[in-house]
Amino acid sequence: MGERRVICFGQQPCGFLPRRFLFAKIKTARRVQQEIGGCIVFFYHDSDHDSRETQTILKDRSTGKEKRLNFSFANKIQKKYAPLYAKRVDPAWRDQMARQLPRYVKRDDIIVAFRSIRADNVADFCLEMYRALGLLDGMEIARSSDPAFREAACPVEDYFVDVRYENELARARLGADQRLRLHKGGGAYIDLPKQNWSPSQISPTRDTRLRWMQSVIHCTHYIAGASEMKYLDSSEAPMVTFIRRDEISDPNEAYIP
Repeated sequence: MGERRVICFGQQPCGFLPRRFLFAKIKTARRVQQEIGGCIVFFYHDSDHDSRETQTILKDRSTGKEKRLNFSFANKIQKKYAPLYAKRVDPAWRDQMARQLPRYVKRDDIIVAFRSIRADNVADFCLEMYRALGLLDGMEIARSSDPAFREAACPVEDYFVDVRYENELARARLGADQRLRLHKGGGAYIDLPKQNWSPSQISPTRDTRLRWMQSVIHCTHYIAGASEMKYLDSSEAPMVTFIRRDEISDPNEAYIP
């Protein structure tokens, strides 16, 4: 008996309809699974806070013009600083977007699926939509927001901490001086009061994410996107086989089955 093969790919929530590069990662993972067996784990990095990650890029069916759509957010603090799993979904936004979708999406079943989702946060909404499209069948989902995952992960020297700020949950960066800060833009920051935190509040930075994730998932094969291949330090996971995701046209546009 050989080792258990674990094929993993990671991605932030990337639109209420997933971007085509995520579909390419999924397709690559399934191809590799057919070749070597094993299981597939989707590392869902829903503790990221960048609201631009959930932009959904669609084309108007009549004009062909590109349109960037996104969730509406309750306030500026939530939009800028809250992790994606804590950004709230406004039911009025869902209903309004469902009325707009026929301009961009021909298939009625996709619109029906969109209308059926009742998730109350951005990360859950995206994940449920990906499931409704049949993209995640048979996969294990590991979420970076899961307190149990965080507590099981190895310590890292560079990370974010989820803390309360102005009655919202905010993802604050730990500075070299061990102070928590929110990045306002440019060289400006908001310094937060000193406070204690536990591993259940921690999520990694880009440069510590691989090691942190791998300490829990223990994958044997990792499907990496084009940009990931540029910054991943494979020496941190010497036993992992890194596989570049398959090429796909218009990778940033929304995938529509």
